[in-house]
Amino acid sequence: MGKMVANQLVEMLLQAGVKRVYAITGDSLNPVNAAIRNSGKLEWIHVRHEEVAAYAASMDAELNGIGCCMGSSGPGHVHLINGLYDANRSGNPVIAIASTCPTHKFAQDYFQETNPYYLFQDCSKFVAVANTAEQFPHMMQSAVQAAISQKGVAVLGLPGDVASASAVTIPTAEITYPTNVICRPNERELQQFADLLNQHKKITLYCGHGCRDAIDEVKQLAAVLQSPICYTFRGKIFFDSDDNEFRAGLNGQLGYRSGYDACNQADLLVMLGCDFPYAEFLPTNNKIVQLDIKPERLGRRAKVDLGLAGDVGDTIRALLPLLQAHTDRTFLEAMQKEYQKSESHFADYVQHKGAEDHIQPEYVAHLVSELAADDAVITVDTGMTSVWAARFIKRKQNRYLTGSFNHGSMANAMPMAIGAAVSSQRQVVALCGDGGLSMLLGDLATIMQYNLPIKIILFNNRALGMVKLEMEVSGLVDWQTDMVNPPFDKIAELMNIKGFAAHKTEDVEDAIKQAFAHDGPALVNIYTNSDALSLPPHPSLAQMRDFMTSMTKKLVNGDVGEVIDTAKSNFGHLKELF
Repeated sequence: MGKMVANQLVEMLLQAGVKRVYAITGDSLNPVNAAIRNSGKLEWIHVRHEEVAAYAASMDAELNGIGCCMGSSGPGHVHLINGLYDANRSGNPVIAIASTCPTHKFAQDYFQETNPYYLFQDCSKFVAVANTAEQFPHMMQSAVQAAISQKGVAVLGLPGDVASASAVTIPTAEITYPTNVICRPNERELQQFADLLNQHKKITLYCGHGCRDAIDEVKQLAAVLQSPICYTFRGKIFFDSDDNEFRAGLNGQLGYRSGYDACNQADLLVMLGCDFPYAEFLPTNNKIVQLDIKPERLGRRAKVDLGLAGDVGDTIRALLPLLQAHTDRTFLEAMQKEYQKSESHFADYVQHKGAEDHIQPEYVAHLVSELAADDAVITVDTGMTSVWAARFIKRKQNRYLTGSFNHGSMANAMPMAIGAAVSSQRQVVALCGDGGLSMLLGDLATIMQYNLPIKIILFNNRALGMVKLEMEVSGLVDWQTDMVNPPFDKIAELMNIKGFAAHKTEDVEDAIKQAFAHDGPALVNIYTNSDALSLPPHPSLAQMRDFMTSMTKKLVNGDVGEVIDTAKSNFGHLKELF
């Protein structure tokens, strides 16, 4: 038997730089499974849930440039969607193969039939279904190029009968063409940019994930302008380090007062590679310049006075010779002082540590930052866990921090950690919430099967903490947010993952140290304080009023103990708030 389409798929994936696929095999995907097995050149990572496959492939792409996941007919590839949404919104090039029912069964409401065109349109840059062997190479080539060039998800529907068909050689490329172009504004636009920077004294650089490959250039620009550097959550791990004299903190719902003030008190705010969605934290009365590699993003978050398309590094390198060096450090030093005040405020919670079964999560996050490797990959769940990571995980040498920062999905940290552990030799730490880990608990078995040395730090507050806070600041009594959890450390032990439990503050540091030193996967189940709050840097009057309304309702309902615990746990926050 000659080469099948499935063999052709494997060859094109290899040419594109794919080294592994994350999937669960079955029915229409079986021909591809056989082709991968016969090739021996692609690694198959057998996950327990396809959502995990998509998240892991996304993380693989984020670290290495491209990732691949697969799902079998109907329910199999439907399960990919949440992870693909996250990958697409994060700009991670992922090839998703959605195998489908036989072509002669289309449009007959056949068993497990779906329509990939409709199903994946909103979470991808490219969707196609190969109905014939002749179509496949054209579509596959287009899918790969779309994923890489547009930085997102490309989905190819592949019916089982087409995958098993004889491959057709046609005049189309079967290799990938990654491009590394210089991308910056033209000379006239660069001069406009330079003129604005030369004319203003109080300038803040607001940096996002688009600065990932331009850290040194951004710092050079800040030195010339004597500007504070603020950052988004996705951008913080590139600039939040002790050796960065220009840092002024995170701006946003999870941010610092200093980060907010630096953005809003500047005469000129320069947004570099950031697509920050929360417009209420951005200024409305000062000038804004926005630079982004994707021009369609310009001006969609704030009133921009100058919008420029370009790569951050390429643009700054061309811009620097046009600038006049600033010598006035008044604004920078004022924002640095505010940053230190914010840092000292958060340090109070690190020192307090908490009580038995009510360990302060801030203390836990601080320990992780201090004890993790300088080049660790740290993944973080959405929810309150993100708050503690935003406030306490610091940059070290080549450390990387990531999460579902755009899509905001629960349960992302552990699947992302699988992708990081499989595709790199770095230490991988997953900061998980108990709600998130519970959702995809079955894929602890994937960690077990491949003996992935992931260190899971579980913030076990026995509640949906972020949802609880959302309800409270809306004036509602939190309801249906409590969780009765199993002993996660014992579940980990059943899966050959070293388990640790920390009920007391004095147990935490030693448990984390032992987990990090363990040669293999480990899970530290830390019983954290469910009453720990996270308040925005400048809460609105409505939020303050509604929070007090919620506390009053709890008193009326007889929940006096909970109100007292909340006040005790968050005295510093509440003092700042009121």
